[in-house]
Amino acid sequence: MNLSFPILTAYTYLNTANSGILSTNLAKWRTKHDQDFIAGGSIFRMENLPVITEVRNNMAKLFGSKSENTYLVQNFSVGFNTLLSGLDKKHRFLLLEEEYPSVSYPVISMGFEYHSVAIDEKLEENIIIAIEKFKPTALAFSLVQYISGLRMDDEFIQKVKSTYPDLLLIGDGTQFLGTTNFNFEKSGLDALIGSGYKWLLAGYGNGYAFLSDRMKDAVYNKNKLAELPTAPFLKGKDHLSMCFEPGHLDTLNFGTLNESLNELNSIGFDWIENTIQAISNKARLALNSRGLIPDWILERKCQSTIMSMPLDQKTVDKIAAAKILCSPRGKGTRISFHFYNTEEDLNQLLHVLDNYS
Repeated sequence: MNLSFPILTAYTYLNTANSGILSTNLAKWRTKHDQDFIAGGSIFRMENLPVITEVRNNMAKLFGSKSENTYLVQNFSVGFNTLLSGLDKKHRFLLLEEEYPSVSYPVISMGFEYHSVAIDEKLEENIIIAIEKFKPTALAFSLVQYISGLRMDDEFIQKVKSTYPDLLLIGDGTQFLGTTNFNFEKSGLDALIGSGYKWLLAGYGNGYAFLSDRMKDAVYNKNKLAELPTAPFLKGKDHLSMCFEPGHLDTLNFGTLNESLNELNSIGFDWIENTIQAISNKARLALNSRGLIPDWILERKCQSTIMSMPLDQKTVDKIAAAKILCSPRGKGTRISFHFYNTEEDLNQLLHVLDNYS
């Protein structure tokens, strides 16, 4: 692996769930991009514009979405709000309690009827009961919960779609995409929307929206009320790309996403998944033995790379003093592991926990 991450020499970085880090390769690419922009102005812009189509096709190919159903958005919130704006206001949403605010708040603030489901050891059972009782038309959820790190079971998502085919399944992939091999078309989801600054290691200002044909139809009619503009520079845009991709897209931000995708793909998502699951499994077992992770989280089939520990402030301060980067989330302290983390990183954390807790 030819990637270098300078921050790893200064800190034990267990904070990808907060922000991914940039490689020196990406930094060099970004510097050259801006130097070429300085030198070329509009000439550079026109010559570099194909990168937008390239990254869209790259995302679609790597993650099993149709190119014509793949949109580039600045972040999850922009994509999700755009999607909600295109849905009929008669939709009834099922949400999860303690969900990421960018998932729950727009649904509530836009006036959709909704019901919330508790996140506990019976999560999947709770969802099925709520579907039968509340009769939602849409279920919106993070594939990986940002506080606890709980990951929704892949087979459960597919089962829900097969059992309730008319239920729209909308996933936030920000804490998920980049940690495993993933095929959107086979996932059972109708939409996966996310930001690229965490596990895709692509910096800020770039994201994606994958839509199923069914979801595309659900938001299409409302967004084709006006005739498409005929300006030559908008050639090729359809009604939904005018909504999800309005205005000019930044070749620096989306070019960074494209470069990072190429780096991750060269490493291999199978290797990335195996590597981070191995270190995360060791971490879960170690933390569970110390009473910091409950048994029911440990026993779930699908696991993420995020975990939360209930720590007192003294221990949190000791972790910070040891230059271990993590984040306070909910009632706990959240840690997360990417492929650049090592068993030594885990041991440094455990040393602090064993000596100061």
